[in-house]
Amino acid sequence: MLRPLDPSQEPRFVDAILEWRPTWFLARLALVGAYLLGGVVKASDWNAAVAEQAHFGMHPPALWAALTIAVEFIGPILILWGRLVWLGAGMLGVFTLLAAVTANAFWAMPAGQDRFMATNAFFEHIGLIGGFVLAALVAELERRRA
Repeated sequence: MLRPLDPSQEPRFVDAILEWRPTWFLARLALVGAYLLGGVVKASDWNAAVAEQAHFGMHPPALWAALTIAVEFIGPILILWGRLVWLGAGMLGVFTLLAAVTANAFWAMPAGQDRFMATNAFFEHIGLIGGFVLAALVAELERRRA
C-alpha cells in the first residue's frame, strides 16, 4: 500500500506544509466546500432545490431535494470531523457519481459545445470521486498510526 516518504527526497518547505496539522483540515475543506455550500444554498431556497431535482427528472423531487441536502451536509461534516471519513467520503462519492451520470450524460448528446462541456464536467466529477477515495485512505493511514 502506501509507505512514508523519505523526507530527504522532498524540499523542506514541502515537508513543512505536509507536516503542518492544519494542512489536512484545509485540504479536506477544499474537497468538500462546494458540497457544504450547495447544502446551504438548497436549504435556504427549498423551492429552487425541489425545482432542480424536477429538472433532472428525479421523482418525487421534494424527497430527492431533502436527500441531497442531507448528503451535502452529513458527508462533509464527517470528513471535516475526521471521524468516519470513509462513510462521508463514500456518501459524497456515490452522490457525485449519481449526479455526474444524471446531469452530465454526455454520451447521449449530439456533438457540439454542450457535449464538450458535459464531458468535461463528467470527468471532473470522476476526479472528485478519486479525491474522496484518497481522503478515506489518508484518514485510515492516520488511524493506523495512532
